[in-house]
Amino acid sequence: MEALALERKAEMNRELRERLAQLKKERNAIILAHYYQRDEIQEVADFRGDSFLLAQKAASTDAETIVFCGVHFMGESAKILAPGKTVLIPDERAGCPMADMVNVDGLRKLKAQHPNAKVVTYINSSADVKAETDICCTSSNAVQVINSVDADEIIWVPDKNLGHYVQQHTDKKLIIWEGYCNTHDMLTVKDVIEMKAKYPNAEFVVHPECRPEVVEMGDFVGSTTAILNYCKNSSTKQFIVGTEDGTGYQLRLDSPDKEFHFATKFLVCPNMKVNNLKKLVKCLETMQPQIYVPPVVADKARLSLERMLQVQ
Repeated sequence: MEALALERKAEMNRELRERLAQLKKERNAIILAHYYQRDEIQEVADFRGDSFLLAQKAASTDAETIVFCGVHFMGESAKILAPGKTVLIPDERAGCPMADMVNVDGLRKLKAQHPNAKVVTYINSSADVKAETDICCTSSNAVQVINSVDADEIIWVPDKNLGHYVQQHTDKKLIIWEGYCNTHDMLTVKDVIEMKAKYPNAEFVVHPECRPEVVEMGDFVGSTTAILNYCKNSSTKQFIVGTEDGTGYQLRLDSPDKEFHFATKFLVCPNMKVNNLKKLVKCLETMQPQIYVPPVVADKARLSLERMLQVQ
């Protein structure tokens, strides 16, 4: 029975992939998938990447339709950077708890308290918050962005863990918002100690969205893309991975001869995982749900994103 069920699922996925290929041609569509998506999504994506790489791709694509397989703020960023495109997301329930931890009113009050500070906002935020921002950043360019800003005092929104990491790499004073990624924040020192005992020859690679005491244990600390590149180019054959488990797809693809052990079974973002192949096909069939950002918000938010893209 189990073999029959697997066979049926494989056949259904084959049919869905064929339908997807047809719809992409009809809609002149490109599929962008974050590294935290399900394997079945990453397998059919035209481009896989982290938030920064996908923002670059959205800004430069010639496609008329962008299907963003990620969470809502990513779709918003694509729409802001490509206002003339139709931007779809397979499931509009794919939100980001960290993005929801900051609001415009609170940010405005903080800006009033620190009138000489510039606002640097992690891309994991809503369009409304980006509109109140001087420049955005991602985990891959956060330090460069902070150091590019012409101010000694920075309001950092919304991830306190990434903010703590960045503070170690700049002389600027960061006023850090108390937000965090629910998934990365679950990883504890105890988890890492247990995994290091189990795999003593493994290197621990960790995302700076994790807790500071966990990040300090890392043999390598970096963004999702940085972790992927490090593992691919390293001579080490075994890794303990401290980031979302969807990255396993690209890690295994790049280095089939290496072993990857996730630091805890809880490194799964439930919001990223609400998207699946069936929903991806349906959104291109119906051209819904579409991402909409009010022009007055988009125009302000676009400046913060474009400034980010200009930082080398």
